[in-house]
Amino acid sequence: MNIEEINEKIKNPPSNLKTLKGYEIIAESIVEKVRDLFGRNSLLTMLYQVGAGPGKKISERLKSKYGKEDFDIIEALEILTLELKEFYSIIIKDITEDEEKIRIIIQNHCFLRDSFKEREKLQYGKAFCRINKGYYEVALKNLIGEKIRKVEINFLENSEEQDACVEEMLFYK
Repeated sequence: MNIEEINEKIKNPPSNLKTLKGYEIIAESIVEKVRDLFGRNSLLTMLYQVGAGPGKKISERLKSKYGKEDFDIIEALEILTLELKEFYSIIIKDITEDEEKIRIIIQNHCFLRDSFKEREKLQYGKAFCRINKGYYEVALKNLIGEKIRKVEINFLENSEEQDACVEEMLFYK
């Protein structure tokens, strides 16, 4: 066996590697395996917590950056969105308010979206999106503080036309 001949046949420069595709395959596999081993509820809890940790960190960093302990709802949404512009493209579609809550409808094209197109078992608004839910709910609640009781983000629909998810952000007073 000639090692040089074998290496010439299997030669593949690192520039040919598809790193993102590898992450997509692993992410899909993790979601499937955790659901199979521990059940859907454990999977959703785990993914939420994966997002919640970084959500807490970024909110603390933004508090320090702006020298404030709490922000108004729109101000918090603005500074968080600007800070995360490499990962999220968000458009506010509607804002309504009643006695118990403020509801903001957004159109969101996040960093996960394109990966979902390539992996049939990862679906818009499903399990893997819990990472974003945990991230944004925790970050916004920490930024807004006691001005609200709770933040809740819900998937409403996938808009193929806009290539984005439509979601509601609920801020309970």
